Amino acid sequence: MSRSAVQFQKGLSLPEFQRLYGTEELCEAALEKVCWPDGFRCPRCQFHKHGLVYGRRLKRYQCRSCGHQATLTSGTIMQATKLPLTTWFLAFYLIGQAKTGISSLELSRHLGVNYDTAWLLHNKILRAMTEREEAYLLRGKIQMDDSYLGGELPGGKPGRGSENKIPIVAAVSLNEAGHPIHARITAVSGFCSEAIAEWAKRHLMPGSQVLSDGLACFRAVTSANCHHKSVVTGGKHPNDLPQFRWINTLLGNLKTSFCGTFHAFNFDKYARRYLGGFCFRFNRRFSMVAMTERIANAVCCCTPCTERDLRLAEAYG
Repeated sequence: MSRSAVQFQKGLSLPEFQRLYGTEELCEAALEKVCWPDGFRCPRCQFHKHGLVYGRRLKRYQCRSCGHQATLTSGTIMQATKLPLTTWFLAFYLIGQAKTGISSLELSRHLGVNYDTAWLLHNKILRAMTEREEAYLLRGKIQMDDSYLGGELPGGKPGRGSENKIPIVAAVSLNEAGHPIHARITAVSGFCSEAIAEWAKRHLMPGSQVLSDGLACFRAVTSANCHHKSVVTGGKHPNDLPQFRWINTLLGNLKTSFCGTFHAFNFDKYARRYLGGFCFRFNRRFSMVAMTERIANAVCCCTPCTERDLRLAEAYG
């Protein structure tokens, strides 16, 4: 069997990461390139000329027109951070290069910070990755399936009634050769026509061709002007359903990843951003070298949020 070019591609090695982002100055230069690719622009008046103000941990850029001062983290999810930029970039690297994801506890050990700091850092980055993902729509030929995420809690309800099990919809778009290109996995309120119709309008491009199993609610994708075809699986083994090969592979990889990485996880509360992080990595798997830079770009595009915001339950969809 030939090796997969995507699976065995050259990633960003740790020595190479250190060469690119090993100092505060290098991280500042990388962030400046992300925030202002065409040169400085004042966030207030868009004037391009500026001066530099030193004396604090992060240098400040002062607009020569209105006098407004800004840092590289102003207006981003990193705003007011007390951590060095090297710590942030190391987190970008570790989260991006880990195929199965990384837990906040393991991240705290690698970064040399306490667990609470690592959790906050981790979830801010995942939120930025998720928001970046939601800007894209699946299109073309799409395989779609339903599943449940999470396990039973000690003393809780068994089976699908478990308080820690949530319904999810997974979909993957294919190219002309039938290979997976882009994936979307989302928690939904339930497997009903209303929830699926809303999901399709948010995540599918009109005119897409959707293939699903015989679950009746999937017919609701037609409300988003998509074409729908269903195949009744009749309890067959996934290996006997080649038409659903890639969506079954995606869901298998997702569950293996979550079971092996997160041992204490509130799926009902935080599934959206962890699923978003998984899809972000999957959809950019063709260039592992650029993953750190892409996460930095997502983080700089995400507006500030507090820890209180991060600990609130997220909406489905």
